[in-house]
Amino acid sequence: MLDTGIREYTCPSNSVSARQAWSRVEHRMDRLSGLAGTAMQKPQTVAEQIANILREAIAEGSLTAGTPLRQDELAARFGFSRMPIRDALRQLETEGIVSIHPTRGAFVAQMDSTEISEIYAVRELLEIEALRLAYPHLTGQMLDEAAAVLDQIDMEPDVGRWGSLNRVFHLTLYGACGNARLLGLIEAQHNAADRYVRILLSNLDYRARSQAEHREILAACRARNREQGLMWLSRHLRDGSEALVKFTK
Repeated sequence: MLDTGIREYTCPSNSVSARQAWSRVEHRMDRLSGLAGTAMQKPQTVAEQIANILREAIAEGSLTAGTPLRQDELAARFGFSRMPIRDALRQLETEGIVSIHPTRGAFVAQMDSTEISEIYAVRELLEIEALRLAYPHLTGQMLDEAAAVLDQIDMEPDVGRWGSLNRVFHLTLYGACGNARLLGLIEAQHNAADRYVRILLSNLDYRARSQAEHREILAACRARNREQGLMWLSRHLRDGSEALVKFTK
């Protein structure tokens, strides 16, 4: 059964605190047990409801990094076929909180606070310099393009695209810096941070805050206030790093 299999993986000592943590997870999972054969409320599908329960358990730490998420066991637990289970796991993979291996199956993704801190520290160094260099060359059209990307993020229902759209917004502002190597380094760090950005935007209720900071950066660019723009960019990256590091603890 699901509870036994995951207990054996995460709680070899069978401690009281571990059993209590799992009782909370099981309580949340039980909310789906009676759904088979009942009318689903729109707009959520069965897969979305399963994803919500697993996401909550992962976010609060009841399902720890490395925990296997076996489709057969989840299907038996929830009382559904494997199809919505598979869809739920794929959804969580796009958000960066589940890893799916071709032969070993799905696991709760590892979150490395040291890696997060390093990536965001490097991003701040590189991106502050790129925006500083780009400022004199930013045109109204470039800023309009950046604003359109922010509107896309607001309207995009697919969380799997939020990370890539976030990258497009930043690189639209930095593109005028005139340093291709610098842009290449920045893009590499964005790729390294992708799953963390998706976690930040989709699981920590952070999208509204991130978008507000994006628009502050953009407004400073339009006003040609370089120091204000650099300040907001630095704050934006540091706030994101701190939120993610806190999430891992």
